[in-house]
Amino acid sequence: MATDLLEKGAVLQRDQETYAVVPHMPGGLVTPDGLRKIADVAEKYNAQALKLTSSQRLAIVGLKKEDLDNVWQELDMKPGAAIGLCVRSIKFCPGTTFCKRGQQDAVGLGLKLDERYHGLELPSKFKIGVSGCANSCAENHFRDVGVMGLPKGFRLMAGGNGGVVPRLATTLYDGLDEEQVLEKVDKIVKIYAEGGKKNERLGRFMERIGLDTFKAMLEK
Repeated sequence: MATDLLEKGAVLQRDQETYAVVPHMPGGLVTPDGLRKIADVAEKYNAQALKLTSSQRLAIVGLKKEDLDNVWQELDMKPGAAIGLCVRSIKFCPGTTFCKRGQQDAVGLGLKLDERYHGLELPSKFKIGVSGCANSCAENHFRDVGVMGLPKGFRLMAGGNGGVVPRLATTLYDGLDEEQVLEKVDKIVKIYAEGGKKNERLGRFMERIGLDTFKAMLEK
């Protein structure tokens, strides 16, 4: 029976025969040459579609299993963490780099978080969102770790998720600078990696051990 191919970054499609792959484009940033390469490879291997995803990625859909190795070789790009129990691609908005409404540098922080954590194996899938202002275009309230830019620093939230039983992230800190955000996220990931159960999202882990306990562990 056909299944997802984690080692090839390939997601089995509904037809149970073809696969989708997702090149890693941090925050959806990609060069014109990168887009041309993706388009050329998709055309060469008769992909059924190119799909812009909600996670700021571009999926090449409907590839044959025997073509996957050649597809990745010709793309010369790392696979995006679209499947598996790991940190998925970090979602971030244009922030002060491009957006007139940005209050903090979501792109710079998002790239640093992506470099640190993308693909890191954890007890369950783990999503991070960084928004440069309170409009929350990166949906930080529904991420395992959410960061929101404010006029003075960042707000750090944790424990949000979508799914059958959605959960809003809990605000942990306000007014953090970039280095403080990175320090706190390091602690959150470490605590969760050491104490979370398989397939238990961060929010459920926080509920199981208690919010006060979780906060106390962050302050150690």
